[in-house]
Amino acid sequence: MSTTHYPIAIIGGGLGGLTLARVLHVNGIEADVFELEAGRNARVQGGMLDIHEDTGQDALRAARLHEQFLKRVHTGGEALRVVDRHAQVLMDISDDGNGARPEIDRSDLRDLLLDSLPDGTVHWDAKTTGARPLGSGRHEVTLADGSTFTTGLLIGADGAWSRVRTLLSDTRPAYTGISFVEMDLFAADTRHPESARLMGGGMFFALGENRGLLGHRETDGSLHIYTALRADEDWLSTIDFTDTDGAKAAVLAHFAVWAPSLRRLIAHADGALVPRLIHALPVGHHWKRTPGVTLLGDAAHLMSPFAGEGANLAMIDGADLGRAIAAHPGDVEAALAAYEAVLFPRSEKTARDSADSLELLFNDQAPQPLIDMFASFAAQ
Repeated sequence: MSTTHYPIAIIGGGLGGLTLARVLHVNGIEADVFELEAGRNARVQGGMLDIHEDTGQDALRAARLHEQFLKRVHTGGEALRVVDRHAQVLMDISDDGNGARPEIDRSDLRDLLLDSLPDGTVHWDAKTTGARPLGSGRHEVTLADGSTFTTGLLIGADGAWSRVRTLLSDTRPAYTGISFVEMDLFAADTRHPESARLMGGGMFFALGENRGLLGHRETDGSLHIYTALRADEDWLSTIDFTDTDGAKAAVLAHFAVWAPSLRRLIAHADGALVPRLIHALPVGHHWKRTPGVTLLGDAAHLMSPFAGEGANLAMIDGADLGRAIAAHPGDVEAALAAYEAVLFPRSEKTARDSADSLELLFNDQAPQPLIDMFASFAAQ
C-alpha cells in the first residue's frame, strides 16, 4: 500500500496555520492543513481579538484579505474601561474609530481565512498523534485513525501541546501561576443591563489584590468574562465544575470583599463555567535548525495572554513563513532559516512583554500600574 505524500503539511487549522496556507495559496504554492476538529462548526471559537497593525494586519495584507477584514471589525470594540475592586472607574477610553487595533470576533476572522482557501485544503477530523524524521528533511506523520502520510515540509501550528514540537525541543509549557475561570452573560443589554453598563462597549479590567475580572463585549451582545487569580496549580482541580452553582461559590469566595456589581458578573453568569490554567514556554524558547520542520504560533512560543499578542503573532508567523517559502523556491532550508531568523527575536521580545504584563496586572498595587502604563502611552 502506498503512503500519500504532501509537499507541505501544516498541522493545525488555527489562525496561524490558516494564514500560512492562504499566503502560500496567493503565491501559487499548494499546502494541506490537518485539523483535529471534526469540522469548521465543531465548537465555539472564542471571543474578540484586537488585530494589531504591525502583526495581524500585516499578515492579512500578505494574505490579500485586509479590506475584507475591515468590513468585519466590531465598531466600538476598542473602547477600554479600568476599575478597581470597588467598581470605581479609573480610566474610560471610547472607541473613536481611529485606533490601530480594531476588534473582530475570532470566528469571523477564522471564517474569512477558511473561505479564502481552495476546497479540500483543510483535512478535518485529522488529529496528529506523532511524527518521525525519515531523512533528507522528509517526515512521516501518524494520525489518530492509524493512517500515515509523508511530507517534504512539516509545520507545527498545533498549539500549546504541539506534537510536532517534540521533533525540535524537549521543552514543555509551565504553569504561570495564574488560573482563569471563563463565563458568559448572554443578551446582556436585556438580561443583565447593570452588568452591561458596568463593562461598557469594549475591553474591561477590574483589578486588585493579585486577582481580576477581565472581560469584553462580543458582537452578539454577550459579555465574555475571565476571572483571573494567582493560585496554586491544583486549585482548579478542587472545584467541581459540573456543579455550576458550587463552582460560582468557590470562585466568589476569592472576591468576597469586592463590590456587589463586580461579584454579579460571576453570580449571574449563564451556563457552565470553564476552568483554564495559563501556561507559557520559557522566554526565548528556540531550537536548532532541523531539516524539513519548523513551528509557528503557540507551538513555537506559547505565552500568557496579557500582552494581547497570541493570535497576532500566530498570524504574522504564518505570513512570514509563507513569504519566506515563496522567496526561496526549491530551497526549503533557506526558507526556514530566513523565517526563524525573524521568528526567534520577535517572539522573545513579545514573550518578555507578556510576562511583564502579567506582573503589571496581578500585584498588590493594581490597577494603578496599568493606569500608569496607559497614561505613558498617551503622553508619547
